[in-house]
Parts: sequence; C-alpha cells; structure tokens
Amino acid sequence: MNKAELVSKMAEKSGLTKKEAELALNSFMESVEEALVSGEKVQLVGFGTFETRARAARQGRNPRDPEQVIDIPASKAPVFKAGKGLKDKVNA
Repeated sequence: MNKAELVSKMAEKSGLTKKEAELALNSFMESVEEALVSGEKVQLVGFGTFETRARAARQGRNPRDPEQVIDIPASKAPVFKAGKGLKDKVNA
C-alpha cells in the first residue's frame, strides 16, 4: 500500500474527504518526525512505538576492494517496534 492508497482507505473509514485524510496523515507524520528529532519516543498503545537508536561509529570494508577500510560515523536511526495488539492481528 502506498501513501495515496492509505489516504483513500483512511478517507473511506473515517468519512473524511481525501484532502482532509491526507492532511491528517501528513500532520501525523510531521508530529512523529518532530518528536524523534527532539529525542522523544512516540508510543501508540496496541499499535507500536517509534523511537531512535544510536549506532556506534565503526569501520567497514569496500566489497570490491576488501583491503580498503572506510570509517562509518556514528548516527541515530529511527526504528519502529510493533506492539502486542498489532503482532496478534498480523499473526491471526
């Protein structure tokens, strides 16, 4: 399902117009992004948790030239952990 299909499904289920549903989805995504950028965790009980995890700096190798070592800097990565309710529905 892509974003346009998700907006259509949201509009159908909520009774909103497609423009209103797209605005709601964009607002949700922006809110989650802002929270993650500021280091917060977003928990939706029964659905899941959005959070950031730190990745340590490390060394990597170029697959074409295994002797060449490159330094990969430390970074933060957004992650999603599915909640029990979502896991149960997917596995049912």
